[in-house]
Amino acid sequence: MTAPWLDRLPILGAVRRNHALEHATMQVLAEKYKGVQMAGLSNPQGFLLVADLPTEIVTEAALEAEKRLKAGENQLAIHPHCGTNLAAPALAAGAAAWLMLWASSGSKKPRLPQFMIALLTALPVFILARPLGPLLQKTLTTSAEQGDQRVTRVASTRLRESFLHKINTGR
Repeated sequence: MTAPWLDRLPILGAVRRNHALEHATMQVLAEKYKGVQMAGLSNPQGFLLVADLPTEIVTEAALEAEKRLKAGENQLAIHPHCGTNLAAPALAAGAAAWLMLWASSGSKKPRLPQFMIALLTALPVFILARPLGPLLQKTLTTSAEQGDQRVTRVASTRLRESFLHKINTGR
């Protein structure tokens, strides 16, 4: 189940496609360069990638990722270390804790026992909600459907002991 209508929203659709391409690029790089540390951030114009790899390697990986997504390898759009995988269960746990505090304290100021109950509620909710991250990636935060979007430019800047790669996309 995906939300293709989101792709029709100009900015959101571009970010979702770029987020998928970012994930796919990172997965292609991880296949070839085991253990390389990476971080990414998507935007409507493309994505940023921090990795200690030269521009040529990142360019090749981005082009391969684009090709593989367009060939139907949609699983590349879902990344195990995406922030969505932490944000989703954290929000669910926080909401559960807040609801438990609200329900158990009524109109009184919460005391230690209510905080303990809220904490004991939040922990299993966090664990049980972990599958929400990949599900939200698949349905909301990424779009493996690249359409006619393509990588247009890769530029890199030295960033201390790594590189900041700016990958631009367009139609």
